[in-house]
Amino acid sequence: MAERCDCIVIGAGVVGLAVARALARNGREVLVLERQNAFGTETSSRNSEVIHAGIYYPTGSLKARMCVRGKELLYEYCENYRVPCERIGKIIVATSARQFETLRDYQRKAKENGAGELPWLSQRDVEKLEPAVLCRAAVLSPSTGIIDSHSFMLSLLGDLEAHNGIISYLTEVSAINTNSGITVRCDGFELAPQVLVNSTGLDAVALSPATGPEDRGYFAKGHYYVLSGMSPFNRLVYPVAEEGGLGVHVTLDLAHQTRFGPDVVWTDGPDYTFETSNLDRFIDAIRRYYPDLDATRLHTGYTGIRPKLGPADAPTSDFVINGPERTGVSGYVDLLGIESPGLTASLAIAERVVELIGR
Repeated sequence: MAERCDCIVIGAGVVGLAVARALARNGREVLVLERQNAFGTETSSRNSEVIHAGIYYPTGSLKARMCVRGKELLYEYCENYRVPCERIGKIIVATSARQFETLRDYQRKAKENGAGELPWLSQRDVEKLEPAVLCRAAVLSPSTGIIDSHSFMLSLLGDLEAHNGIISYLTEVSAINTNSGITVRCDGFELAPQVLVNSTGLDAVALSPATGPEDRGYFAKGHYYVLSGMSPFNRLVYPVAEEGGLGVHVTLDLAHQTRFGPDVVWTDGPDYTFETSNLDRFIDAIRRYYPDLDATRLHTGYTGIRPKLGPADAPTSDFVINGPERTGVSGYVDLLGIESPGLTASLAIAERVVELIGR
């Protein structure tokens, strides 16, 4: 017989931890189930660690709304909880005049999304800000930042535990049954929570009892290369976006170590193998805006996987945050397709889940 409990969150990535913390602070007795031996070891530890402004996403979409609200909450959280972050800013560069209209579209979309103004930069303006960057023009996003994502997750976990939340590692959920209430099946035991949040990232679609047999998750792998030595950049540098991602861009960690990535490689499932055969493509992409790249300074970094809701040739999907009205199950919430900007949006997603669940 299943053991009754109040609230379960499946998945201890950054979104799962943010949701669990918010529910615990709202008075719930929260248990987090995590299949790995530590928190944040999958998508949450394999990204660019960027606090996004909310520029790229369709106006009114969940990605736009959650990103803009999440950015505000995240900067406030970092200040209050002393989580290392830096509002470093970024430039999005056009390497040809054909891309000017895309930059103007970013300016319009940023304003519509509430992400703020994106000042236009001429080639000479860019040379003053980023002497290593070659482009025809750019826009500046002053509110974009970087964050120590591990410190952020550790802080979320600490606050969760301070509000009597518990996390159980090495606990894999094999099935969720919603035929009569909610039952969560794990290895050797079952739990019957009043509230359940599916925040399993890469496995969320497959695990959800609210998706149909035709639904499946898709996976886009991205590679990151590290540039050894002193960084030639003062802020983040992005090309105009490409299908499936934001292009091979410059990101900096808080020590200002330079990373380039990610590319987009569609895979049949989670596969973190680093394919060095893509090095020439990386070099070509980087040299479009950083022509002085010394390729001998590039070293393999890491890979990450984005959970997608459609194949490579499908339009980019929005976040899916389905509460009880949509899942058809009292107390059950699905978080599907939570890819970038999931880190930035995590606190806003948590806020939304609390609204959907109520007390």
